[in-house]
Amino acid sequence: MIIPVILSGGAGSRLWPLSRQHFPKQLMPLLGGRTMLQETIRRLDGVDELAAPIIVSNEQHRFMVAEQLRAESIEPADIILEPVGRNTAPAVAVAAVRAAVEGEEPILLVLPADHVIREQAPLHEAIAKGAALAAEGKLVTFGIVPDAPETGYGYIRAAQPGNEPSAVLEFVEKPDAERAAAYLASGDYFWNSGMFMFRASRYLEELAAHAPAMVTACRAALDGAARDLDFTRLDAEAFKACPSDSIDYAVMAVSYTHLTLPTTC
Repeated sequence: MIIPVILSGGAGSRLWPLSRQHFPKQLMPLLGGRTMLQETIRRLDGVDELAAPIIVSNEQHRFMVAEQLRAESIEPADIILEPVGRNTAPAVAVAAVRAAVEGEEPILLVLPADHVIREQAPLHEAIAKGAALAAEGKLVTFGIVPDAPETGYGYIRAAQPGNEPSAVLEFVEKPDAERAAAYLASGDYFWNSGMFMFRASRYLEELAAHAPAMVTACRAALDGAARDLDFTRLDAEAFKACPSDSIDYAVMAVSYTHLTLPTTC
């Protein structure tokens, strides 16, 4: 079973003033009739063994998120509301704890809600490969094959260039133009997509090894959560106590069990 975890808590500050704190880009129809959140979920149509998604959002956007899902007849497994932003590692941690409640061993497919992906077939192929690797206990990240020396993205350096899964050597922050050109010329680097696959239990295991305070805070936030209509409201005090960090640095950069899965979508 693959549970999509859709991260929809950002403010989209790079598209300001079009994208604003109270109306971020993922909730806007920037490239068609559907919003970016709706497109993120709909592009998974046809993926095998796909379960209902878990959406992680913030309290300000809760009604817009719920209404956009209803407009697409999407029944989420949950809409988890963050009282404050704590970056991607805690957001996925609460989703992983929530996904494991049923006693299953689900694979999580972590997707930001603000991507533009024009080709569904390569994405579905990459997801199928990622699911097989995640089932073996691997932590999988998706690297986008670069076609320009882009300075606005982070990069992933792979141990082996090419189109097959490869061990990750390092995650690199947004480079300057000279370094970006060198990355492109080397063929060893991929754009960091921010998309991941792993078993919920493996993610929590690695997070407990490298950031135990984060796991403790996220479990406490979910234990103290309250149901409100369609939403799960995390306990505010517990979640505010959670350290803030990205998946890349809290888990992936310090774990030796991860792979990058190149895709050209």
